[in-house]
Amino acid sequence: MAETGTRTPRERYRTQVRAEIKQHAWEQIATTGASALSLNAIAKQMGMSGPALYRYYAGRDELITELVRDAYQSLADTLRSAADAGAGLAELAHTLRAWALEDPQRYLLIYGTPVPGYDAPDDITRISAETMAVLLDACAALPADRPETPFDAHLADHRDWAGDHPAQPAALCRALTFWTRLHGVLSLELAGHFTGMGFDAAQLFDAELDVLLSP
Repeated sequence: MAETGTRTPRERYRTQVRAEIKQHAWEQIATTGASALSLNAIAKQMGMSGPALYRYYAGRDELITELVRDAYQSLADTLRSAADAGAGLAELAHTLRAWALEDPQRYLLIYGTPVPGYDAPDDITRISAETMAVLLDACAALPADRPETPFDAHLADHRDWAGDHPAQPAALCRALTFWTRLHGVLSLELAGHFTGMGFDAAQLFDAELDVLLSP
């Protein structure tokens, strides 16, 4: 019997096997995309039967949820750590890009084309909202340096996406603009749409960031 508060050998083995399954899943996603993820193919790679693998993940959607949850939590933790170290909007933007470039498939799983037939559970929305909370904190700390726009007024009454964050409409607008435009550049870059165009994608990202940070 294992000591109280420690995992049994069976629990440790189960954790190791689940981690190995996820690693094979990421490799498969990099090759064929998330929509073609196959638990049976992973089982074959691991020398297991399909039914044996289903003891660790009940189905494709449960495995995808685990991968999505890991990806969102990794990004949320990375941005929060940068913010806690004093990063402002510019530093957060570069932190985001570095995280995306480190593992493009991880980024594209959560910000790329949705997986057909897959619906993420509610807790995924909560974790993804953590990244927006970091961005809202950074935007709320900046002075309101422009007149109110019609979209600011719209956001005053359409702020469910911001949760209970107390940011004013101008900060909401800046955060949403920052989020959409930088993710737009990153998504195009990681999907390969800049390949062969002959310019430096890093400089394009910086140029877009400069526009977003200008008064």
